[in-house]
Amino acid sequence: MFSLYSYYLLLLVLALNTSQYFGNMETEALLKWKASLLNDSPSLLPTWTTSNSSSYFNKTTTPCTWSGISCNNAGNVVKLNVSTLGLQGTLLNFKFSSFLYLTTLDLSSNALFGTIPTHITNLSQITSLIFSNNTLSGEIPREIGLLTNLVSLVISQNLLYGPIPSTVGNLTKLHGLGLWDNQLNGSIPPEIGNLKSLSALSLWRNNFSGTIPVSLGYLRDLTTLDLFENLLSGSIPPHIGNLTNLKRLLLFDNTFSGNLPQNLCRGGSLENFAVAFNNFTGPIPKSLKNCSNLVRVRLERNQLADNISEAFGVYPSLDYMDLSHNNLYGELSRIWGKCHSLTYLSLSNNKISGSIPPEFRESTQLRKLDLSDNHMVGEIPKELMKLNFLIYLNLSHNELSGQLPREIGSLSELDRLDISSNYLSGPIPGEVGKCSKLLYLGLSCNIFNGSIPTQIGDLISLSILLDLSHNELTGGIPSKIGSLRKLENLNLSHNMLSGNIPSSFEEMESLLSIDVSYNQLEGRIPTNKAFQNLSFDAFKNNKDLCGNVSGLQACDSSGTSKSNAMDKHKVVITIILSLLGVLFLILASAGVFFIFYRKKIDVKEEIQKDLFCVWNYDGNIVYEDIIEATENFSPGHCIGTGGYGSVYKAELSTGQVVAVKKLHPSENGVGLGSKAFLDEISALSEVRHRNIVRFYGFCLHARHSFIISEYLERGNLSKVLSDIEEAVKLDWVRRINIIKGLANAFSYLHHDCSPPIVHRDISSSNILLDLEYEARVSDFGTARLLKPDSSNWTELAGTYGYIAPELAYTMRVTEKCDMYSFGVLMLEVLIGIHPGELLSSLTSSSSPTSQNVLLKDILDGCLSPPTLHASYELFIMAKLAFSCLDANPESRPTMKHVSRELSKAEALDLELFHTTTLGQLMHREI
Repeated sequence: MFSLYSYYLLLLVLALNTSQYFGNMETEALLKWKASLLNDSPSLLPTWTTSNSSSYFNKTTTPCTWSGISCNNAGNVVKLNVSTLGLQGTLLNFKFSSFLYLTTLDLSSNALFGTIPTHITNLSQITSLIFSNNTLSGEIPREIGLLTNLVSLVISQNLLYGPIPSTVGNLTKLHGLGLWDNQLNGSIPPEIGNLKSLSALSLWRNNFSGTIPVSLGYLRDLTTLDLFENLLSGSIPPHIGNLTNLKRLLLFDNTFSGNLPQNLCRGGSLENFAVAFNNFTGPIPKSLKNCSNLVRVRLERNQLADNISEAFGVYPSLDYMDLSHNNLYGELSRIWGKCHSLTYLSLSNNKISGSIPPEFRESTQLRKLDLSDNHMVGEIPKELMKLNFLIYLNLSHNELSGQLPREIGSLSELDRLDISSNYLSGPIPGEVGKCSKLLYLGLSCNIFNGSIPTQIGDLISLSILLDLSHNELTGGIPSKIGSLRKLENLNLSHNMLSGNIPSSFEEMESLLSIDVSYNQLEGRIPTNKAFQNLSFDAFKNNKDLCGNVSGLQACDSSGTSKSNAMDKHKVVITIILSLLGVLFLILASAGVFFIFYRKKIDVKEEIQKDLFCVWNYDGNIVYEDIIEATENFSPGHCIGTGGYGSVYKAELSTGQVVAVKKLHPSENGVGLGSKAFLDEISALSEVRHRNIVRFYGFCLHARHSFIISEYLERGNLSKVLSDIEEAVKLDWVRRINIIKGLANAFSYLHHDCSPPIVHRDISSSNILLDLEYEARVSDFGTARLLKPDSSNWTELAGTYGYIAPELAYTMRVTEKCDMYSFGVLMLEVLIGIHPGELLSSLTSSSSPTSQNVLLKDILDGCLSPPTLHASYELFIMAKLAFSCLDANPESRPTMKHVSRELSKAEALDLELFHTTTLGQLMHREI
């Protein structure tokens, strides 16, 4: 008879046999997979082995003691984690069916390759599947949808391709889905919207296309949505605003368009928001203003247009904000200083105006501040110099004025300082030499004067760039600059520097790029390799440089050019002439003062007190020198004639080449000619702009009255456009840059001078070009100062074909007269000839078909078709030109508006460029 004891013993044996069976099954599966691994991978699993004991009960039948394995109380494997071991092999020999109790499988950060087998669906109890950071390839099997217990599915950082199977929508228990950094494509399946428990969806860095499914807006538990670096397009569903728990929304680097949902931060939880590098338009979401938990915001490289004064609030935790390359306008609010945790702020390439708030000093953690390429005015606040942690400061391409604060030296951590392309003046403070960690120093395209401070030589870390070009710096080059042994790029061009290039420069062996052109330097150039490998362009337009460079004269034994040595015997004569010039100047000055008094001309008091200084420019511009250089104004030296005078090219005894405009004599000696002359010197002596011809001096004399200014090698724009060979060299990029430079110059005259200056004779004949095709406004003989207490009525002036039509019935001068002329000039640059016939045809009632002419068909035919980017800029130029030609003066834009519009960097629908008609542009239909 079978006893009760025997029964329980049988049950025990059966239990042991069952456990042993499953244990052996799991053990065999793991050992088989281990054996299939390549290279030294098996040795990375040293504990995965069976015991040699012969005892039945001591024999190891389960792998529960092996590394990376966890078992339940019954001895079944429930967790397998062999991540970050460097295992190399496939999953084809992994017998998933042997692991009936497995809940976690983590094979991440290995070197597994091949596909994901469909028999993975045998893991019926699996809740966490992590295969990230391997080289798995192929498609995600549709059968993945059978693993309905999954809570976490992460197969990121592999080589998977193909679409996400719609069966993923069956995994309704999923909390996290991570498929980032693969090669997956197709659209995002709307079935993902079924995953109501999902809190994190990361699909970034794939090739997904199409739009964001509306169904994602129903995932109320979602805290992370990462879709960046894909090919997604369309607008963002407004339902995304319903995700009130969302903390992280990263959509950058796609091709999204349309407006951003206004309720993105309705729940107030959003911390990280990035939609950069898309095509979003319209305003910034209003909900962001009160989204006080924001830590990181990236909206750069879109086309967002909003008033920045009102769009943002105070963010105590904000660390990073980039709004650059948009169309934001308005002025910077003082509340930015209340973002005390802010370390990075970039607002560059927008249309922001106003001054820089001194309250920025309260953002004491700022490391980077970039306000470049805007329309900011006023002085650089001294308070910025209290940002002790500042590493990067870029204020370039604005309209800042005043001096660079001496407190700049307190920014001891600064490694990049760029304040180029502004209107900063005065001397460069020597305190800049205290910024000892600087790698990049850009001060170019301002109106800094005085000498280069020797303290710049203390910037021994300077390696990327030292650019002081396009200023009004005088004196010698400090030899201490030769101490900058790490410097690679040096630009001192377009100044008034004199003397020799220091011999200490021969120690600057890291130099790759050097430009000292357009100065008054002389003597031997350094003999180190960096200088000897330069072209003549790096040295041209100096006083008397010599050396072993093609285009330069050879040096004699003393280190001067042979031509200069031949001229040394003239020194005594030059001194005598200079003394005679001084005597003449005294007499001339008395005459000028007398005429000024009689005529009550509005010339600045500073000029009246400093006539000798103006006249004695470089100690050599004297009456006799001019007479000798032009051979008493002989026709052979004449390079142009206008309504008020003739222009002569004069090479002075110093070697400097200047332009001399000699007034036509009037009948009574003091009539219209003298009035025009005094107007011109009054205007020229006031202005300082890189796109306005530089004024050197003047003479008012009974025999000869003339103005001395810089000489521009390529002559006037009209001459270049009329010469086919020269016009071809004036390609679209150069023509666009010419118009941009001129717009900036006239904006300066109209809006930044006090009182404003109206040129009254804008024409292609009065625009001069230098060797680099950079434009300068010249001929201020008809210029008019607009005084607020005056009616500003005057006689008719200007060039036929450019004169505003209202001047036919009114003689009142306003800046709108210049706007009309500038519109004509812009069209002339576009089509290559004066647009008179075109404008007559467009406005003629007998020729309505002319309004159907396409913009692309009127462009100058001697040039190749413009690039996509140039097409956009030409389109904007044409649009602005026709707005300037409006018959109603008050409907014409201001020059500041034109300048700003031309500075935009946006994309254009190429079809718009090819289909726009002149009629549409004339009637402002686009």
